[in-house]
This record gives sequence, C-alpha cells and structure tokens, in this order.
Amino acid sequence: MMYIRPVERNDLTQLLFLAGKTGGGLTSLPADRDTLAARIERSLLTFQGKLPLAEQGYVFVLVDSETDRASGICAIEVAVGLQDPWYNFRVGSQVHASKELNVYNMLPTLTLSNDHTGSSELCTLFLDPDFRNGKNGYLLSKSRFLFMAGFPQHFKQKVVAEMRGVSDRQGCSPFWDSVGSRFFSMSFTDADYLCGTGQKAFIAELMPKHPLYIDYLTPEAQAVIGQVHPQTAPARAVLESEGFEFQNYIDIFDGGPTLECDISRIRAVRKSRLLRVEVDDTRLDSLPPCLVANENYQRFRVMILPADPGGDSISMTAAEAGILGCQPGDNLRVVTLCQEEKKS
Repeated sequence: MMYIRPVERNDLTQLLFLAGKTGGGLTSLPADRDTLAARIERSLLTFQGKLPLAEQGYVFVLVDSETDRASGICAIEVAVGLQDPWYNFRVGSQVHASKELNVYNMLPTLTLSNDHTGSSELCTLFLDPDFRNGKNGYLLSKSRFLFMAGFPQHFKQKVVAEMRGVSDRQGCSPFWDSVGSRFFSMSFTDADYLCGTGQKAFIAELMPKHPLYIDYLTPEAQAVIGQVHPQTAPARAVLESEGFEFQNYIDIFDGGPTLECDISRIRAVRKSRLLRVEVDDTRLDSLPPCLVANENYQRFRVMILPADPGGDSISMTAAEAGILGCQPGDNLRVVTLCQEEKKS
C-alpha cells in the first residue's frame, strides 16, 4: 500500500536516485548529496520547531508499506523570500502613446518581482516514472493540502506553486536562451543547478531591474511564456482543479507559470472533514476514493481509501489503521480525491 510520510535521513540515497531522473529543470531537487542532506535536516528541524520562520520547510515522501522505499517527493516552504529573495517575472504591459500622431500601443512586458514574498510554496513535486500509475500522482500532490488543513497555523494565507516550464530533452529552454542567457552568460542547466544548491546571489546581481519588452524575445520564447513542460501538465491540472490560478507571474529561468490560491479556498482544505475510525476488514470498496490523513503532526500519514465523505465514520482494515497510526474512535481527516467525484 502506498502512503505519504515525512522525509527521514535514510531516504537520502533514494532521493538522489530520484533527482537523477528529473532531467533538470526541477530547481529544488538537484542531484547533489550535500544539498539534499541539508534539505532533509531542515525538514526534521522544522517538525521539531527549532527553526525561524524564514528557514522552515516540510518534505514528504511517497513510500510503499512493504519496502518503505521513497518513490516520490513533495514539499512545502512555509514562507518564501524572507531569507533569500524570491524572484519571478510579472507579465504586464506598458503603454506608448502619442495624441499628436494618433498612435496608441500597449506592449506586453516582463518585470522582475518579489510580490510573493512571505507566501507559502508548494514545491519539489516529483514522482518516479516507474510509479506513475493508478492514483499515486494525486496522492503525492494533494497530500500536502490535508497537512495544511490539519495544521493551518504553520502556514501563510497565500499559497503559490512554481510550475516547470518548457525545455527539451537536452535541458535547453527557449525562454532562457532568449532572456536569461543574455544576462547570466551561462547555460540554463548551470544556472538551474546553482539556484538549486542555494547559490542565488547571482540572480539579484545580474537580472535586469527594468521591464523587458516581450515583443523583443524570439517567437519560440514568447510561445512558452506561462506554459508548462509536458511532464508537468498533469500537475498543473491537479492544482487548477483545487482552485489554483495563473495570475500572470512566471519563472525567471524557464518562463513556467506560478499558480496561486488562498489557503482557505483550496478545495481539499475547504471541504475536508473529520471522520471517526472504524476497523472493519469487510468495508465497502465501492465508495469513492478519498484522501485520508491522521491528525498527528510528528507522524503525519496520508493514504487513499474508499470512504463516504458525507458520513460520520470511515471503515478501514487493521493494516491500513496501522499505517495511519490510528485506533478505533480516533478522528481522521477525509476529503474526496477529486472535485468531480463529489456531488455537493
């Protein structure tokens, strides 16, 4: 059975293996042992309440109950930009007009922005291609919402998610070639790696402080603004089904969209309910699949189980209860897996 749990130190080797499968473009999951080890330690210290707000971040992994092998990773940054500046481009416009000549032109622009400073961020979502079957992707992505629903005091009102932009199999990005390479004088892969390993000072030092005219970019770069990598399209659809929207902010490296939503408006947060546990090996599997999470902050667990989200209780096997660390009579947080599967 697949379930979500907080990352542990002995997951490091498997996370390195996962990082090697990303193909680049996932800044927060670099194939660097020291960086990933530090990321794990930061998550552990966050759960222990030993870090200031600016450094807090949670990391979770998807594992099989039989092997305990990490086959996917997802994470939440509590408040971005409070320690290292958090940059993106805001897609806007600038008007050039002459009444005398009867000329009025509204030109689209890109402006460097820190508008999302202090927001919580969904990040580092990656599922091993060998496990991209069934509902594993949904479980990995949406489990974070039940953690937020159960412990909202640890997060900010606005939640954002940077989506991976378009790049080819060689790791080349048309947006980077037209924008970033002009200012950084390095490859997209090199810049992405530096950022992923925490070396971000060069961004503030080298990025332009004035608006860039989109019409000056290559047609290939213009075409990918706000677009996602084909492998990221399902993740974008999942977030949009939960209420996230594109509000004209894009990644400064690959032009991928930043989606955002107030935490109280996220569907899984808003509609989740606490149901009483009943252990029964003969439960009805015809019920709709639901995300089911315990309310244990230190030993948080999430699974997908059949349940009636409108009922008062949820039935599960003894093995499932063991994974979730619950007893009969305990409360578990439950919400339907997908919007379309809930009538109300």
